[in-house]
Amino acid sequence: MKNLGTKTLETPRLLLRPFAAADAHAMFTNWASDPEVTRFLVWPPHGDESVSLAYCRELEAGYGDLTQYDWAIVLRELGEPIGSMGVVQRGEAAESVHIGYCIGRSWWHRGFTSEALKRVIQYLFEEVGVNRIDSRHDPRNPHSGQVMAKCGMVYEGTHRQSDRNNQGICDAAWYAILKEDYEKGRECP
Repeated sequence: MKNLGTKTLETPRLLLRPFAAADAHAMFTNWASDPEVTRFLVWPPHGDESVSLAYCRELEAGYGDLTQYDWAIVLRELGEPIGSMGVVQRGEAAESVHIGYCIGRSWWHRGFTSEALKRVIQYLFEEVGVNRIDSRHDPRNPHSGQVMAKCGMVYEGTHRQSDRNNQGICDAAWYAILKEDYEKGRECP
């Protein structure tokens, strides 16, 4: 693995870029304050914009670390972030990464998350050189698993009561894609 950090990535409809403190208002308004968006996540909704600002500043300060991968998902036509995606765990020995993501409710079911995930998968395999990318979701949130499957990730199983989110202790459905699968064409259409 060759850690390259959070480079700006582009798709037809999206710009994936590092967060800046100036993104705090959009983060708070577009997704982080919404209890429906955070329902199955491991962090609670932001109570006020100062929480979003502190988080954006923390991310911004960490971008010098090339092992950090945290993107603002910016909808080009809107010009502001509508969600986030990042590597939430790394396994250097196995050259693996675990991806987490969320997107504002106004942009659900429009293909934005899978478009962003496809591009991040491409970057992590082709430029960073990871061997495995995985993610998990609460089975009560099947749309998240559908995003993973659409991007070529294979369902590996459900670990019963192995996780905790804003709903309490929960099952975790795991998906992954290996570099060899990706190279054979198992990517998002």
